[in-house]
Amino acid sequence: MVLGLALGSLLLLVCLLASVLLGAADIAPEMVWQAIFQFDGSTEHLIIRTVRLPRAILAVVVGAALAVAGAITQGLTRNPLAAPDILGINVGAALALVLAVFWRGSGSYVGFAFAGAAIAAFTVYWLGSMGRSGLTPLKLVIAGAVLTYLLSSLTTGILILSQRTLDEMRFWLAGSLAGQDMATMLSVLPYIAVGLVASLTLGRQLTLMSLGEDVAQGLGLQAAWVKVGAAIAVVLLSGSAVALAGPIGFVGLVVPHVVRFVVGVDYRWILPYSIIFGGILLSVADLAARLVIRPQELPVGIMTAIVGAPFFIYLARSKIKR
Repeated sequence: MVLGLALGSLLLLVCLLASVLLGAADIAPEMVWQAIFQFDGSTEHLIIRTVRLPRAILAVVVGAALAVAGAITQGLTRNPLAAPDILGINVGAALALVLAVFWRGSGSYVGFAFAGAAIAAFTVYWLGSMGRSGLTPLKLVIAGAVLTYLLSSLTTGILILSQRTLDEMRFWLAGSLAGQDMATMLSVLPYIAVGLVASLTLGRQLTLMSLGEDVAQGLGLQAAWVKVGAAIAVVLLSGSAVALAGPIGFVGLVVPHVVRFVVGVDYRWILPYSIIFGGILLSVADLAARLVIRPQELPVGIMTAIVGAPFFIYLARSKIKR
């Protein structure tokens, strides 16, 4: 397991370097070294420091946040189809940010993203718990789909009413890593760090919760506190990721399943592996988005959807058969 983490970290470093070197114009490796350690203020060095390097780091950070949030959601709900984007949490954060820009204009509104994600998470849980049978995986997915459509429609309505808001957020709403500077990322990074650390401390508890709440409580686990802590971690991670890069889909769905294939069902290993694999997936997706039609680029959310949508269909069909 430890060897796998080391190899994954090495692969992540390679993806990070490739993200800096490749793009609309390829950059020589020695130029990157000089820009970091021998900065001379030239245009090439400025591009590396202010555009390429922040974007590469952002892909790793956002990918890790989305993957861990998805892993926690699946473990907490015992639902293999659960993820913050599938359950409407990411869309809730996006709607809150669109409302903030609509009312106040451009700015940093991370708090709005947290509030939107929290309200969406509570709403989908409440909707999925209605009825005699209580919360079930199927009802949770249906509630998430309904909430996602509703919030997406409200977001579209706001954008239709305000051309200014549409112009400012059109590319971001498709999921994009472009345009963020290091200062913006550093302002959000503490929230992601808290969410990741909190998640890693919940590894054992989530493993027990994935066996069933009755089993977990029988083993002495205080399930209510675990749910609260896990929900806070998901809100911090999802809200931060959406604030930085928009509602990027399917990373939180795909990565945990790939990780389980490698390490099994123990969340003490699933969560750290998800950090690495999430960063790798989004880095590769962003690199593909920049290279496929260069010198132009696609939103990275389109690339993750190309991979994630077929995976979701396969996953849904396999679980229905079971």
